[in-house]
Amino acid sequence: MTSEYAPLLETVVARIPYLGFLGIRFDTAGAELTAVLPYRADLIGNPLIPALHGGVTAAFLEVTAITGLVWNALHQGRILPASLTADTLPALPKTIDITVDYLRPGQPRDAFARARINRSGRRYASVHVEAWQEDPQRLFAQGTGHFLMREG
Repeated sequence: MTSEYAPLLETVVARIPYLGFLGIRFDTAGAELTAVLPYRADLIGNPLIPALHGGVTAAFLEVTAITGLVWNALHQGRILPASLTADTLPALPKTIDITVDYLRPGQPRDAFARARINRSGRRYASVHVEAWQEDPQRLFAQGTGHFLMREG
């Protein structure tokens, strides 16, 4: 991560244990945030193809959306980094629902995802996420999620 907000984002991300289990990390370039899911053999759900497990893919999209909402709030000044400490981190958005479209099997290689926030208000957010592996124009999954924005 190469942003002034990167250390704060790393602290927020550390609060989601499943991210650590999957090995998901985030790369930044200015205001752009890209999620990275490093390939591991134990992420394969169908060894005959082989293809990434659908649950791993769905979780990858969901945490990309949630982290994207936090990242967006930082860049819009809705979360003030100077007022936060490890004990006063922002409340994470809560998933209302998420729909995942599996467009093709996830191959045994690293995966990447980006969230596009369609709406982010004080109480509700709608986010679209796209995941790819080698070519950002060739998606292997996409999703749309709705989230309850929590205060505090």
